[in-house]
Amino acid sequence: MDSPDLALISVLERIKRACGRSGRDPGEVTIIGVTKGHPKEIRRKARALGLRHLGENRVQEAFDKYGDGEFLREENRPSLHLIGHLQSNKAKAAVRLFDSVDSLDRQELATALDRMAGDAGKRLRVLIQVNTSGEAQKSGIRPEQAIGVAKFVKELKNLDLRGFMTIGPLVGDERAIRASFAELRRIRECASAELSMPELAVLSMGMSDDFEWAIEEGATEIRLGTILWGPRQV
Repeated sequence: MDSPDLALISVLERIKRACGRSGRDPGEVTIIGVTKGHPKEIRRKARALGLRHLGENRVQEAFDKYGDGEFLREENRPSLHLIGHLQSNKAKAAVRLFDSVDSLDRQELATALDRMAGDAGKRLRVLIQVNTSGEAQKSGIRPEQAIGVAKFVKELKNLDLRGFMTIGPLVGDERAIRASFAELRRIRECASAELSMPELAVLSMGMSDDFEWAIEEGATEIRLGTILWGPRQV
């Protein structure tokens, strides 16, 4: 495994090439450095790389890593994204720590987050997670529910809906993975038009094994862990 700085250089070059193939500006693509499974020391590595966005899957692990107060007080600190499934009873804790919940997958959770964000005097950025691959083991709403859920979330004054998230098929060929990403792009385009929400600009899709395909299908945020840090340590 390359050192993180060399790994990031390689990733940036691959992003540039993928954008070139699809006629896009590399500046349109944001890297979320996924730090799940790595110890607190990963904070220093992420800062050294200049990453502006970090992602965690579980609320408790994120608090162990980022909840000591030091991180939240850092000047110009990275934004922290929750990218894993969130139970409603942890909504209050999530609102306290995270700048964005990218895995909103049901209306009841949206209601809880809206209430907790209001109590905290905070407007919380959210993405709606859609299960575009149809795999039963994955979280996310069904594609046909996406516009209805987006319409519901749009009316919640303490949530700032910015787009959609998906995870590509865990197994499958390039065609199936691309189709999953293309479906999310279609959903975003339809929702933006139907709800008159041009601000629905975010497509969070693509991880270490498939981020180039995701970029070519329109991803604006890619979630990278292993390719930057190596295998998880826990």
